[in-house]
Amino acid sequence: MNGRHTSLDEFAAEKLAALEGKALRRRLIETDRREAVRATRNGRELISFCCNDYLNLSQHPAIKRAAMVATEEYGVGAGASRLVSGNHPLFAALERRLADWKQSEDCVVFGSGYMANLGIVPALVGAGDLILADELSHACLMSGAKLSGAEFAIFRHNDLAHLEALLAAHRGDAQHRLILTDGIFSMDGDAAPVEALAALAARHDAWLMTDDAHGIGVVGRDGRGSSFMGKEKAAVPLQMGTLSKAVGSYGGYLCASRAVCDLIRTRARTLIYSTGLPPGVVAASIAALDFIRDNPDFCKRPVEKARGFARALGLPAPESPIVPLILGDAEQTLAASALLETEGFLVTAIRPPTVPPGTARLRFTFTAEHDDADIARLVNIVRERILSRRAAE
Repeated sequence: MNGRHTSLDEFAAEKLAALEGKALRRRLIETDRREAVRATRNGRELISFCCNDYLNLSQHPAIKRAAMVATEEYGVGAGASRLVSGNHPLFAALERRLADWKQSEDCVVFGSGYMANLGIVPALVGAGDLILADELSHACLMSGAKLSGAEFAIFRHNDLAHLEALLAAHRGDAQHRLILTDGIFSMDGDAAPVEALAALAARHDAWLMTDDAHGIGVVGRDGRGSSFMGKEKAAVPLQMGTLSKAVGSYGGYLCASRAVCDLIRTRARTLIYSTGLPPGVVAASIAALDFIRDNPDFCKRPVEKARGFARALGLPAPESPIVPLILGDAEQTLAASALLETEGFLVTAIRPPTVPPGTARLRFTFTAEHDDADIARLVNIVRERILSRRAAE
C-alpha cells in the first residue's frame, strides 16, 4: 500500500480513538508467569491476583512432567481434527475421567471452552426452538445462542420467577427449550441456583446447560463443580466447562448422556472442523484431574482465601475464588489497578463490554498458594488507598 492509509485503516483508527476517549481501549502486555502466584511485567516481579489458575496446577511439577512425557511419546500436535486422524489415545482417557468426575455417562472434549459453547448450542437447537439465557452468562454462551438460529431471550440474573414467566409465555411456540447459565459467574463470582434451575427446567420440559468454567476444581463436593454444591448432584443434563482454569491446562468439554455426546461428535462444527488438542495438553489435564481427585482439602483453599479477603474488607462472602470490587468508572478502575501495580500486585481492571456499563471493577482471584501475609498486605492497601479515597469523594 506504499504507506497510504486506506478507508479500513481510517475506520480502525477512528474506532480506537473513540475507545481511548472512554478508557476502553485494550492492550496486550507481555507478562512472564513462571511461578504459582508471581508474574514479571515491565521488568518488575508482581504477585498476581488476577489469574484463573486457581489451584496453580499449570506450574505443578507433576503436571508439567505429564505434558513432557506425552509430547515425547506422541509429538507436539494432533495433526488433524479428531474425526480425521487427530484422536490420539489420550482423549479417551481424559473423557472417561471427566465423565466419572461429573457423574455423567459420557464426555466430549473440545479445543477450548469458547469453541465448546459455539459448537454445542447450535448442534442442539435451531429454528423453531427457544433459548433463555441468564443476562450475565459468558460471551461464548451468548454467541452460541445467536449462531443457533433459535429464538433467543434473556432473563434477569439468577431470577427464577422471570425465567419461569418467559418459559410459560413462549413454551407453546417452541419445539425445544434450552436454558443457559454460568455455574459460577466469571465477573461477579456468585453461583447460579443450579438445583432450582434444574427443577424449573424439568417442570417445563426444558434442557439446562451450565458453563462450569470457574466451578470445576474449586466449588462443590470435592471440587466437582456447581452441580454438586447441594446435598445431592443437581439434575443438569448438559454440564459444560473448561480445562484452562483450576485444571491448569487448556480445552473445553461437555459431560452429558451417551446419546447427546454422540450427537455432538457428529454435528458440532467446532469439533468437526478444528484440529484436536496437542497430546501434551491432554496429558496435563489428565494428571491435573487426578491431582484434584486426590487432594480435596487443597481444592478448598482458593475459596477460603477469597472469603478471608472479603471478610477483612467488609464485602459479601464469596461463593467462589472470585471477589469483585466494583468502582463503576473505567478511568478510576484503571487508576486503581495502576496503583496496586506500583505496590507489587497484579490486579487487572475489568471494563465494559466485559461487564455492564457503569460497573467497571477490580476482579480479585485467589489461588491455593497465595500467601496469607500477601493477602493481608493487599487488604490494607485496598482499604487505605482505594476504598477510603472513594469514601472521601
